[in-house]
Amino acid sequence: FVVTMFWSIYIYDRELVYPKLLDNFIPAWLNHGMHTTVLPFVLIEMRTTHHQYPSRSCGLAAVCTFAVGYILWVCWIHHVTGVWVYPLLEHLSPGVKIIFFAAVTVVINIFYLVGEVLNNYIWDTQK
Repeated sequence: FVVTMFWSIYIYDRELVYPKLLDNFIPAWLNHGMHTTVLPFVLIEMRTTHHQYPSRSCGLAAVCTFAVGYILWVCWIHHVTGVWVYPLLEHLSPGVKIIFFAAVTVVINIFYLVGEVLNNYIWDTQK
């Protein structure tokens, strides 16, 4: 999710997620450490570790709880500091923010389901 969302928005307009000003404080290797290397490590873990998934409803409830918690944390930071952690959010009206947060939650759930399917495919073929 991080890799897909960050780099998609970055390619569209980097100022929306990672303003050029940050280049003065965060070296390129650290940016890639946070937003790129996640994918190979997830793929390696998926190939080397069989995950026992909970029931689909419990898994999706947990993913939604995490997503909502993270969204609330992002909103709390804005409430306290007056600054959005992701500059993209400055450009969205309140109604569009709600739609954006809902869409992001749906995307996270889709990634969860894809991960479950891939995990089952990889490990069921190992038998």
